[in-house]
Amino acid sequence: MKFPLSWLKAHLHTDADADTVADKLNRIGLEVEEIDNPAEKLSAFRIAKILTAAPHPQADKLQILTVDAGGELLQVVCGAPNARAAMLGVFGPAGAVVPANGMVLKVAAIRGVESNGMMCSVAELELGDDHDGIIELPDDAPVGEVYAQWAGLDDPVIDVSITPNRQDCMGVRGIARDLAAAGLGTLRPLHEVYHMDTLQPIAGDGPAPVVATHDPDGCPAFFAQAVSGVVNGASPPWMRDRLRAIGQKPISALVDITNFISIDLGRPLHVYDRAKLSGPLVARKATQGENVLALNGKTYTLDNSMTVIADDIMVHDIGGIMGGEHSGVSESTKDVLIECAYFTPEHIARTGQKLTLTSDARQRFERGVDPAFLDDGLAIATKLVLDICGGQASAIARAGSPPVAPRNISYDPDHCQRLGGIAVSAEDQRNILERLGFSVTSDWRVTPPSWRRDVEGSADLVEEVVRMVGLDNIPSTPLPRTDGVAKPTATAMQKIERKVRRTAAARGLNEAINWSFLPEKEAAAFGGGHWSLANPISEDMKVMRPSLLPGLLSAAQRNMNRGASSVRLFEIGRRYLPDSEKLTAAFVLSGDKATRDWANGRATKFNAFDAKAEIEALLSATGVAVETLMVMGEAGAHYHPGQSATLRMGPKNILAAFGALHPVTAKAFDLDGPVMAAEIFLDAIPVRKSTGFMRAAFTPPALQAVTRDFAFLVAADVASGDLVRAIKGCDKVNIVAVRLFDLFAGQGVAEGQKSLAVEVTLQPLDKSYGDEELKAISDRVITAAAKLGGVLRG
Repeated sequence: MKFPLSWLKAHLHTDADADTVADKLNRIGLEVEEIDNPAEKLSAFRIAKILTAAPHPQADKLQILTVDAGGELLQVVCGAPNARAAMLGVFGPAGAVVPANGMVLKVAAIRGVESNGMMCSVAELELGDDHDGIIELPDDAPVGEVYAQWAGLDDPVIDVSITPNRQDCMGVRGIARDLAAAGLGTLRPLHEVYHMDTLQPIAGDGPAPVVATHDPDGCPAFFAQAVSGVVNGASPPWMRDRLRAIGQKPISALVDITNFISIDLGRPLHVYDRAKLSGPLVARKATQGENVLALNGKTYTLDNSMTVIADDIMVHDIGGIMGGEHSGVSESTKDVLIECAYFTPEHIARTGQKLTLTSDARQRFERGVDPAFLDDGLAIATKLVLDICGGQASAIARAGSPPVAPRNISYDPDHCQRLGGIAVSAEDQRNILERLGFSVTSDWRVTPPSWRRDVEGSADLVEEVVRMVGLDNIPSTPLPRTDGVAKPTATAMQKIERKVRRTAAARGLNEAINWSFLPEKEAAAFGGGHWSLANPISEDMKVMRPSLLPGLLSAAQRNMNRGASSVRLFEIGRRYLPDSEKLTAAFVLSGDKATRDWANGRATKFNAFDAKAEIEALLSATGVAVETLMVMGEAGAHYHPGQSATLRMGPKNILAAFGALHPVTAKAFDLDGPVMAAEIFLDAIPVRKSTGFMRAAFTPPALQAVTRDFAFLVAADVASGDLVRAIKGCDKVNIVAVRLFDLFAGQGVAEGQKSLAVEVTLQPLDKSYGDEELKAISDRVITAAAKLGGVLRG
């Protein structure tokens, strides 16, 4: 919710500056996100007069201007089609920073002609969207003056974060009301703000328009008033300036009036061109499959749960969300109908979610606008239309009745101390509630005002009192601490996650935190996005990630583009599969593993074994016996064939996938050179229950281990891991470790074969091995190798 300070002061009589207002808002629970002062970024830009304008000798679309900015005459090259002699505009000298793009202006030659700054457009100064020409100022604008001060742009804009329960603060009036209740100024009467004698419906001449509501659940009340003979020109400067200050583009008087009232009072309205209507307007349920072309240029298909405004022929409005393009007002509009209706918040929310359609009107209606403000809102809108556009108002049409039945809440003032933790006298509480618009009887029966839909019980009243006293005045009271050592609360999976994170950081990997959303193209490279968002933040965040690698690869690419020679990134998060979410750790290694030095002569790159080493270190930190894991198969289509694999605990339980990224995948992320990647599936790691506070005592064997080396000739396609597992499994009592230490193929080895040499470690238990025992163990090793076609090499 944005508004300039001057807009707030139209409702609130106060001398407070923007910082004081922001401080008070934060104290009463309305968080200020930002205070933006446009004058600060425009301080270097001055009003200037163009004295001469001559064609550029080297470019048909450029002109050479002589500019007077209040000092020495300057030469400026300009490409604006409207630049001409005797015109006044806004000049940016050398050294000024253009707000729209951050460019620092310099003295530069443009097509061989020196230019000492620039004449600026509205878009370049971020004052609107118009960039077709430079700003044209009136003839009486003072040359040399700072433009922002002359134009009244030194008006700070306050941005307040409105929580969903504070629907009353979705308008400037509601925020002013809260500040007045908190003691920061006096609230001006609403009729004075709009220069009305009294806030009464405007009595018109002629018959009232015919309206009806056939959907009391979705639209309980539909009020309307017609105005004939309007002239829909530009809205007055004060209205255009306020709308521009909050980032809205002025369109026409009729449209600007409805937008202004929506922001000013939190009361959305809609204006129809009566010449485009056929018969009375009716609020009804949509027919299943009915279509409407909305003002945003999109066609929406409706269902029979949605409330619409329609005439005898077609739908003209998705009730409370967006009007239709067919009946929208234009410059030629002469007769209008002003709609002021109440739409049920729950119906608005469901319709908006189904259509994935957001608007300023929806934001207000789904929170709940003031149901008692229909007559007043319609009167203010009609008054503005008559004052700005002229015309003659009709009588008022009222269909249905808004839900204005009051709610009575029984309240105990002592509840403030018990629940809010702050002592406030009963009389002070009564004054606070009454300043906020609540009525309080002598026996503490409290009636919330019609604009406070969120107040339903005694706890809500305590919140109102506490925030007006000031949230910063609540004393800090620590919770009582029980004696003894606190019991651990982390789950087994949380402990695994912590161990992996700490180990990865200790090994030199840098943690990254990426979005869980991906573009569809990136998700497709990793198996496709199984979860697609109905209302994405943007098209680049449309699907939930099936893998953590796309985010890490994009981060690696950004780092490499900025000159990083080595990237080691990891992330722990969730990937989203068709049936569930899976906790996963992933990392990417790219660039140089080690820089060039006198020994190597050139930098070394990462390879698949580096990725495997990182995985084994991380799994080992979680308690997994990595020496027992099986290396099997390719890791996936996004990995390089033959340079990737999976680590498994048994044939089916995949703990990790790793390897070199496929060149096609790396190219898709604009990464050059070998890129190593890996994912560890943390949910697949077995979780062992704790059996006590201490692990078993370390008992080293009493006898020295014995090692024996064996070399086997096997077929070239036999995996060395299969041979190691076969040997280790042939005698689990005596063989405690098997390690491959040599692979040879070439002279002396037949074609299609290779030689694998392994070191077998034997551990005697109660006595040393004899020759017969060693021979028996060796025979079992040879037999195990023979099952894979291995022959002991002579």
